[in-house]
Amino acid sequence: MTTTVHRAQDRFHTRIDWLDSWHSFSFGHHYDPANTHHGLLLVVNDDVVAPGSGFGTHPHRDMEIVTWVLEGSLEHRDSEGNVGVIEPGLAQRMSAGRGIHHSEMNASATAPVRLVQMWVLPDTEGIDPGYEQRWVADALDAGGLVPIASGQGHEGAVTLHQASAVCWVGRLAAGTTMTMPDAPHVHVYVARGSADLDDAGHLDEGDAARLTDAGAPTLTAGPDGTEAVIWETA
Repeated sequence: MTTTVHRAQDRFHTRIDWLDSWHSFSFGHHYDPANTHHGLLLVVNDDVVAPGSGFGTHPHRDMEIVTWVLEGSLEHRDSEGNVGVIEPGLAQRMSAGRGIHHSEMNASATAPVRLVQMWVLPDTEGIDPGYEQRWVADALDAGGLVPIASGQGHEGAVTLHQASAVCWVGRLAAGTTMTMPDAPHVHVYVARGSADLDDAGHLDEGDAARLTDAGAPTLTAGPDGTEAVIWETA
């Protein structure tokens, strides 16, 4: 039973003219053999992309990729013919499967886009590539923890091809609470605001707590509220 806090400023950082990206785990040329994953979760990147810029067409294979936009809008295009504009409140999943090429571009010429992109391994390799997006903002506005991507058939969530993974999002007003999933591996990422987590203490924006067999602690939103992205995996 362990709870480890990783502070925002300790993440790997990529800064180029069109991208400001913070990586919670080893990514690209940033590599630490002691920080490659938590459970099945391999990537949590918090990206700000400049107007009119973005990630040009590039390949992926055998990966479940979930994108959650916090501000602005992001345009997705892929080699399967899928096109979509992702905005706050819209959950998106791309299954790379046996191989896919895609691009992710800021849909605005004037405003930046901020997003959190997360990767988990699929439970079956070589599946057909796929794409799905679903509107979840209404459920989030109702309060509590909302499943936005699930391999366990949660209603309203995009489908993960990984039966041992669920991604939840919670938007909390100041002082309100929610209970974390009770799972072997839980990753709590504070995307906005601040919060206090049992056995971890205070978490500011960009901080994360990695829970291993830690039960179901309570997260309490800070004075400005919070938006937290939580993964549970086996």
